[in-house]
Amino acid sequence: MLAGDEIRRGQIVGLPGAAAEAAHVQPNGVDLSLDAVWRFAGAGALGRAADDRRLPPREDLDFDADGWVALGMGTYGVRYGEWVTLPLDRGGLCFPRSSLLRMGVHVPTAVWDAGYAGRAEGLLVVTTPHGARLQRGARIVQLVLFRLTEPARTGYAGAYQHEGR
Repeated sequence: MLAGDEIRRGQIVGLPGAAAEAAHVQPNGVDLSLDAVWRFAGAGALGRAADDRRLPPREDLDFDADGWVALGMGTYGVRYGEWVTLPLDRGGLCFPRSSLLRMGVHVPTAVWDAGYAGRAEGLLVVTTPHGARLQRGARIVQLVLFRLTEPARTGYAGAYQHEGR
């Protein structure tokens, strides 16, 4: 596992200055913040072939004048605010911050492949019937990176490369 300072020095996560670095860089990773939230407005599909992948339509949720959004119990899509560029010898996992878990909100993880670059999207699940309020820019997950035993021959080149431009 890479130390947060090593991730910072490698400029893997785009943070806009010293204040953001002080807030986002943690001992074992780097926090990513909330940029956008949406509801899923239909069904998705995932088949054996890439052409059989259909992401569900989205219904963007608006933040109020102070940047807050109220979320009822349910499943939401989120986009993180920071641009991430993974070198060919690093892979990652993203975990919810403990404050989210203590509120009854979970962010399941997926593997972040070597060579991926983008402002990633994730899934946010509100499990409490009381809901939750989140503010745009709130740090909601921690990206944890690992050094691969050897660099990947080719980096990630999938459909989500350079997403969130």
